[in-house]
Amino acid sequence: MQTKALTAAAVWLAVSPALAQGPSPGEPLSAIDWLSRSVEEAPPPEPPVAEAVTSPDIVTTPLAEPSKDPVGILPPRVTGLPRTLWSASPEADLVALVRSERVDMLPALQDFLKVLMMAEADPPGDAGADDALFLARVDKLLDMGALEQAKSLIEQAAPDTPPLFQRWFDVALLTGTEDAACDVMQETPSIAPTYPARIFCLARSGDWPLAALTLNTHRVLGDISPAEEALLSRFLDPELYEGEPALDLPEPVTPLTFRMHEAIGEPIATGQLALAFAHADLRFTAPWKAQLDAAERLARHGAVSENVLLRHYTSRTPAASGGVWDRAAAVQRFDVAMLARDVDAIADTLPAAWAAMRAARAEIQFAKLYGAALQDLPLRADAAALAVEVGLLSAAYERVALASLRRDLDVDPFLIGVARGTPDRALATGPSQIAVADAFATPEVPQNIARLLEEDKLGEALLITLRLFSAGTEGDLRSLISAIGVLRSLGLEDVARRAALQYLLLNRTI
Repeated sequence: MQTKALTAAAVWLAVSPALAQGPSPGEPLSAIDWLSRSVEEAPPPEPPVAEAVTSPDIVTTPLAEPSKDPVGILPPRVTGLPRTLWSASPEADLVALVRSERVDMLPALQDFLKVLMMAEADPPGDAGADDALFLARVDKLLDMGALEQAKSLIEQAAPDTPPLFQRWFDVALLTGTEDAACDVMQETPSIAPTYPARIFCLARSGDWPLAALTLNTHRVLGDISPAEEALLSRFLDPELYEGEPALDLPEPVTPLTFRMHEAIGEPIATGQLALAFAHADLRFTAPWKAQLDAAERLARHGAVSENVLLRHYTSRTPAASGGVWDRAAAVQRFDVAMLARDVDAIADTLPAAWAAMRAARAEIQFAKLYGAALQDLPLRADAAALAVEVGLLSAAYERVALASLRRDLDVDPFLIGVARGTPDRALATGPSQIAVADAFATPEVPQNIARLLEEDKLGEALLITLRLFSAGTEGDLRSLISAIGVLRSLGLEDVARRAALQYLLLNRTI
């Protein structure tokens, strides 16, 4: 069953609009490390104190809440993945694999990992009642900066447990929709907000006196730490602290402390924070430089669409030069030429725009925007060859490859073969191309992955395959050959070709 064709084209359409360990120094925090302490588990009910009262012997069993694990936002008919994706694997193994899965991989693999995290599938046979796999999937999306996808997944399951509400609340804080989350917090008895979150929401709703009373009461009771008190006091009455030294940065910075620091006029730069925080700088209330930096950072990790990146690049006229300003100017000049369908201007501005996108590592977003459209223009030879390179990184890569064969352009014929699924080893010019040719010629499935597939552990096998491909991008060509072989043997031809083209064209170590 595992080797049946998986509808890769549908997978890509859906995406378009070792054990887990703590992070090492210098590595980005995972979602479970930077979540706000916004809600807490309700305390267990106290035992009855009466001793003289007798009652009939009635056995009661609490009704279990439905598991969140089967919930997804991409059904099997869309992903092409079977409902048994996770069901045969031990839950602990899957959770460990998901948590340790890299997020800095080729864009094609990032997109496919998102599909796996959003897929609707049966839970593992030994799944517990704590929704461990579902939470791991949500956290991986948060780690990838995929806030909209994480939000949709949580809302599909309903954020009615403290762990899920905590994540939903933090997404709201980072996307500027916290008022709605605060309303739910105040109206849902099963969600027990911590005092800092309660005070924040009271203030957001305009009830500043009650917020101040709550802060003072729980400061006296010792329920709020000195650092929380200092931040909350300034949040409630910033004018009282004018001229005072800035507060120390919280450790870690959470979405809740991040938003309160912003509110008191002591914003925290997002550049060194987890990727998800960059979404806060996409708001048009942020300085344009911060918007551009955030849009480029998120684009590098596939965490925003090509249209979001273009919108920020073209929203204003650059008032300075160098770095991101030059990149914005280059994209603006090219976009104006494309809108006017001025062939000479397109040919003149394409090289600078493409160089800008390579510098920003946003080639895939640029290819999605313009890759197919460029093929229909009568460009001069040098620009046409560059347009083919852009097009090979777009969804229309096969059409681009076929069209290029009808023109005498300076395009690597090996890349054309990869796009068609038939790379010629005789045309390979280096070890990387030879490895890709071998993978397409004789797909091989490593023994450990073959065993997982025999045991119907498809999801587990796919997660390991993604790790193999990433190892291949770092120089382990045997792993690269194996990863491409597994993808193709499972019918994931589109994933295999896109990833191979990106590996060869982007020319970067992930």
